[in-house]
Amino acid sequence: MKPKNCLIFGGSGQIGRHLIRKLTKNNLKVTVVTRNIHQKSYRIKTQANAGYIEIIESNIFDEAKIRKLFENAEICINLIGILYEKRGINSFNNIHTVFPSLLAKLCKEYRLKQFIHLSALGINEATDSHYAKSKLEGEKNITNNFPLSTILRPSVVYSVDDKFTTNFMTLLNRLPIFPLYYSGKTKFTPIHCSDLADIIYHVITNNINSNILECIGPETISLKQIIEKLLKLLEKKRILFPIPLPLAKISAKFFQLFPTPLLTEDQLRLLKYDNIPSGKYKTNFDIGVPSLRFFEREVKKYCYMWKDGGQYSTEKYIEKK
Repeated sequence: MKPKNCLIFGGSGQIGRHLIRKLTKNNLKVTVVTRNIHQKSYRIKTQANAGYIEIIESNIFDEAKIRKLFENAEICINLIGILYEKRGINSFNNIHTVFPSLLAKLCKEYRLKQFIHLSALGINEATDSHYAKSKLEGEKNITNNFPLSTILRPSVVYSVDDKFTTNFMTLLNRLPIFPLYYSGKTKFTPIHCSDLADIIYHVITNNINSNILECIGPETISLKQIIEKLLKLLEKKRILFPIPLPLAKISAKFFQLFPTPLLTEDQLRLLKYDNIPSGKYKTNFDIGVPSLRFFEREVKKYCYMWKDGGQYSTEKYIEKK
């Protein structure tokens, strides 16, 4: 049987790398589009054997160039997303609304079998967030342009390459007092990258179309519990301080000025809303792909990089003679 050809946008990120390994290991061919082949290709090409992966450099808004890639594709997967806006083309509207709409139109024009688009969990409720509104508008345009699309809404995605657990552990190493926004009560169902890759592979191999699927991990934990689990793994003690909302807004204004913002005003608004299944759509558990990786167990595998002395920093690793 001829292997399927998958066209992937956003393949150099943490989800993309896990997905490329999963697909090519199972004899699917992938074409990965990147904006900077000199910076990103070394990461991408090591994820698969030669012959199963092709890397194309292109501006994602260069319609004439990316149009040609659809001629030999059967499946299009869009993993591109941003957590904060930058000046110029990297706005929520361009990345989350305009670009996915373009891909959906091309999928329809070239009669692709599937279009899998990565959105986000909890965006229906977050009506005051620019991030959430751009994601919702993108979903609407996708379904209008290509009804056979499958939209995946994952909760917080984590792995050794994430910007979630790694940022938290960096801050917990440096700060004696850690602020808890909204008293740390916001709930999450964090999902590991490998579990999300398994879900996408299942969607492809079972030809699942025309669905919104909520992708969740095996446990529901609050922001405070996440911080407490990370502190336990790091063997640190910190004061967790519920920060008043007015002070939180001031800190967000300050943190968003950083080249890589630690927190933005829009992210602070998002934190008001739980990141758990809505009950309106099926989850990966409902389609027979349960998440197998638990948060604390997985983070334990890489948290030593944030410990003083590294992997063998505590007495329990010292061989007793």
